Amino acid sequence: MNIFLKINLFSILNAFVLFLAVELGLNVYEISDLFSLNQDVVMKLVTVLYIIGFIIFSFLLFKVVKKWMDKRKSSFWSIILWLPYFILFNFIFANLFPVNYPGHEPGAGAGFAMMFAVFIYPFYLLIINVLGTGAGIKED
Repeated sequence: MNIFLKINLFSILNAFVLFLAVELGLNVYEISDLFSLNQDVVMKLVTVLYIIGFIIFSFLLFKVVKKWMDKRKSSFWSIILWLPYFILFNFIFANLFPVNYPGHEPGAGAGFAMMFAVFIYPFYLLIINVLGTGAGIKED
């Protein structure tokens, strides 16, 4: 497979992972209404999903970098290229599933949490790419 295609597919995967995490956190009210669950139960489930998802997706992303990128430094482009896909996923989701009830809109604190996640995510991807490609590790 072409390296350009691999980098873009990896960037789409990176964006989708963060998109899932952000949308789960922002739509707690709608999830609780949809499944008729208490909001505390939904928050605990989302927290458990965050922890399990972090472990699983970290391992998955590491394996994809190790297999697809084959110690290429061009894999570091995915640290930047995930952002347009993330914006596209959010735009599509917001248009497909608009908030109909004003009480379900997340508060201002959720926006700050999302901004924090978007700013920290490139550093997380950098760590995954460095570990997966073996960059910075000299082989004797």
